[in-house]
Amino acid sequence: MTSEQAKNQLMQVRQRALELGFKGFGVAPATVLDTTANRFDRWIESGYAGEMAYMARGAEKRKDPTLILPGVKSVVCLSYDYLTTHKSMEFAQDKATGDISLYALNLDYHDALAPRLEAVEAALQEAFPGCKTRRYIDTGPVLEKAMAEQAGIGWIGKHTNVITEGEGSWYFLAEILTDVELPRSDPATDHCGTCRSCIDVCPTNAIIAPYVLDSRKCISYLTIELKGPIPIEFRAALGNHIYGCDDCQIVCPWNSHAVTTDENAFIEREGTRALVELMRLDDEGFRERFRKSPVKRIKRRGLLRNVAVALGNSGDRAAVPVLLEALADVEPLIRAHALWAVGRLLGEEAREAIGSRLDEETDEMVLEERRRIVQA
Repeated sequence: MTSEQAKNQLMQVRQRALELGFKGFGVAPATVLDTTANRFDRWIESGYAGEMAYMARGAEKRKDPTLILPGVKSVVCLSYDYLTTHKSMEFAQDKATGDISLYALNLDYHDALAPRLEAVEAALQEAFPGCKTRRYIDTGPVLEKAMAEQAGIGWIGKHTNVITEGEGSWYFLAEILTDVELPRSDPATDHCGTCRSCIDVCPTNAIIAPYVLDSRKCISYLTIELKGPIPIEFRAALGNHIYGCDDCQIVCPWNSHAVTTDENAFIEREGTRALVELMRLDDEGFRERFRKSPVKRIKRRGLLRNVAVALGNSGDRAAVPVLLEALADVEPLIRAHALWAVGRLLGEEAREAIGSRLDEETDEMVLEERRRIVQA
């Protein structure tokens, strides 16, 4: 096949991707730049991955795609918009309800996009008979942001999300690795300039330098990836965030150009953000409420841990009764954070409100929270 034929075939694959709803489409080489690999190594060595051990486990594959697909030569990179409603910082700071990242308001994007990416893969295999492929939607050991940058989808911004000029960053990334030498796209160039809006707005100062994120401080990490207690020093800064954080994207000037999608899979479902209602969910209620949602990933104990913190930050003493109820929850993680929230809302009055509720408590995490209240 000549280079012109390959180009024409690739255009047909691109057209199929657009028909399926993908907006960005480009091709990157299957080699990882030394600068990218070195930056990734430094990030891991600095401990910025926190408890995300899978990042280090797949490090060699991330730096060498041939370990994923032997003979790989090209990576088809795609993006799919998920913005269904514009979001402001006022929305994110509303204490009456919980804040969930826009991508997680309804169906899990892995499930929603998997059939479409599979169809693009099929189109690629039809255009280039006999080719080998491997597809991913934020699930494989690949440096997808760096690949997207090399494929011209967008550049990695100072907040470490990928930004497209004139469009913004509210989109998912997907990749198809193949052993076919495909025509390359021009890499994207950085247009962040001197802007530091994302750095300045971060509630926990997780963007420790331009283009460097310490995940251990990031609200998305703290509310999703972290399985244990949220460190005391970050709880107040969480505000009303209960699953992820969009703050750095909200203030990004490029997102003023973002266009909403009418994709039903990402339109907010009912009952996702009412804090008191969420705090009363039992296991069955949680499973039903967040069926096929990304939120199910953190399980009931993770969500209610986050909800308790959000209630503690609400300043609303009307939340105290539901938090006191939670002190009898079977999950120590929930009891501990509910206790912290009661203390935050009531101050010195918390000791009297708690009364004898925890006299039989044996979990050290919960007891530590109780000691803080007693000693306050």
